Amino acid sequence: MSLDALTIRKDFPIFDRTVRDGKRLVYLDSGATSQKPLSVIDAESNFYRFHNAAVHRGAHQLAEEATDAFENAREIVAKFIGAKSDEIVFTKSATESLNLIAYAIGNANPGNRFHLTPSDGIVVTEMEHHANLIPWQQLSQRTGAKLSWFEVTPEGRLDLSNMASVITENTKVVALTHQSNVLGTINPLDAIVKRAHEVGAVVVLDACQSVPHTSLNVKDLGVDFLAFSGHKTVGPTGVGIFWGKSELLLELPPFLTGGSMIENVTMTSATWAPAPKKFEAGVPNMAQAVGLGAALKYLSEIGMGSISQHEKMLTSSLLTQLAQISEVKVIGPKDMVDRGATVSFTVGEIHPHDLGQYLDSLGIAVRTGHHCAWPLTRKLGVPATTRASMYLYNTQEDIDLLVTGVKGAMKYFGSK
Repeated sequence: MSLDALTIRKDFPIFDRTVRDGKRLVYLDSGATSQKPLSVIDAESNFYRFHNAAVHRGAHQLAEEATDAFENAREIVAKFIGAKSDEIVFTKSATESLNLIAYAIGNANPGNRFHLTPSDGIVVTEMEHHANLIPWQQLSQRTGAKLSWFEVTPEGRLDLSNMASVITENTKVVALTHQSNVLGTINPLDAIVKRAHEVGAVVVLDACQSVPHTSLNVKDLGVDFLAFSGHKTVGPTGVGIFWGKSELLLELPPFLTGGSMIENVTMTSATWAPAPKKFEAGVPNMAQAVGLGAALKYLSEIGMGSISQHEKMLTSSLLTQLAQISEVKVIGPKDMVDRGATVSFTVGEIHPHDLGQYLDSLGIAVRTGHHCAWPLTRKLGVPATTRASMYLYNTQEDIDLLVTGVKGAMKYFGSK
């Protein structure tokens, strides 16, 4: 079923406004954060207006209503990714989710399956966002475990030719992105997951750029842990998701300690509640969780298949038009094979920041810079890129305006 982006845009109040002296907002920065439909804004607002109370505490009506709304959101998230509700942990962001798993592994005592020693290994990729690189760097430094990585080819794909020498018998953790936030590359999980499990390693997936854009099921992915953010899925800021297989959450030590996550406490010791409470110390971001539930319900009603097809159409159009401009260089895959709706590019000698400001003067919002992926941009030999990232509310006109803007910038800055 085709998607009517013009109708969808009416659900998003921000598109009613203009920018830069009355220009229509062309928002092509959803890879950084998505815009929010009114149903999500209302869900968060209504929680504060009518149901605000601390969840899992108190015997009064408001506390019961708040808890019901919070746990209903957990069930919506679980259904959205094909998980069990007790495998869904609410965090404040995907960054916190990835730090949670890294620090929890670092807290594992000898005898725990997650305990790391200097003889163990951690594997990442050159494609990672800093949020899925630095926690593992830190864990490697704290435990002495060796940090290894898959390199990226000049075409923006993972080089898996030496998989057996990267993921070895000593590897305990393999952490990678599902889809690059810079290149749009969708990584081949099957072979990586298979090799990781052959050597007894767990696989941690950064799904921030895939969950909002395509239908996925954690059982089909085969990974062991997964993280994504609410604000990229037309949901609120301040809420992220950490998912883990229930049998692994049972063994994983907690990250934060405090109220709500305990089973029993004495003056000298404590025992932990089962997951997900074990990983949700303190009063959580309740309204934001409810807002995320509304966001995923909104996406489900539209249909993730329709969203994915719409984005493919826009991405294909953008790649085709950019290929016709000789000074434009697309950084990453130049075709539609295993790629999402994120396109990074450079334009001749125009600095990406200058291009971004020029496009902004036309009402076009894009991202410029290294996109929190310095090792990747260094590897590809670009100090920065201009990145356009599409979503369900973008139209063909948005793509055409971007390309027209690029051509205008070339004239303005004197590029040929």
